[in-house]
Amino acid sequence: MKLFDTHTHLNAEQFDGIEDTIIKNALENHVHYMAVVGFDKPTIEKSLALSEKYSNIISVIGLHPTESHRYNNDFEKYLVERLTLPNVYMLGEIGLDYYWDSATLKEQDAAFRRQIDIAKQFDLPITIHNRDATEDVYRVLKEEGIPSKGCIMHSFGENRVWAEKFLELGCHISFSGVVTFKKTDEVREAAKIVPQDKLLIETDAPYLAPVPYRGKRNEPGYVYHVADTIATVRGTTIEEIAALTTQNAFDLFRYAPDGK
Repeated sequence: MKLFDTHTHLNAEQFDGIEDTIIKNALENHVHYMAVVGFDKPTIEKSLALSEKYSNIISVIGLHPTESHRYNNDFEKYLVERLTLPNVYMLGEIGLDYYWDSATLKEQDAAFRRQIDIAKQFDLPITIHNRDATEDVYRVLKEEGIPSKGCIMHSFGENRVWAEKFLELGCHISFSGVVTFKKTDEVREAAKIVPQDKLLIETDAPYLAPVPYRGKRNEPGYVYHVADTIATVRGTTIEEIAALTTQNAFDLFRYAPDGK
């Protein structure tokens, strides 16, 4: 059994100096692949360094919506120069965040739309951050159109109606530890109806640790518990969830490990 954590922040300061241990723990929990997401210049550089060092790590790079006030011509040039690197497989995480107020709604909207356009130019899929902004995220994606190579609704936390709407746009739906929480029945209902070829799993580590680790530092190895919960709600086995979500990640990222 091989699991793919499609969204993790092994580049976060919480993991400084212990990356080898975290990766070893992940492998012991059947997590063989991970996408490390950089969301500003320092974390982008760390993501790129990690994907250079470890053969089972790929890079996803972009500017997080809470950093949208930093989006300018210089940052765009910086981003574009790195999107062609061999270990970069996706642009993100991008989107809208109405919980934090570090960037204005206008700045977020502009950076979101511009990065969608860049992803299309570079023939890359995108991964979407949505916090308290579901209607506007949906509106922007519908107006702009997702890139032909695809889109992930990362750490999906909405109900099945919204899942269906994003699926209609062509998005993949990725579930994090949120799906394991006691009071997230709506998210589990959404997990039941996602088509097999659109289903993904992730940790968003070091955040959103799943039960039984909720409240602690999350890590990629814990994606096992996300897969296990999804298997339960879909009435199948964790082995089947592992196989289909890992293959979905390979297909979406256009990633062929071990020369597969």
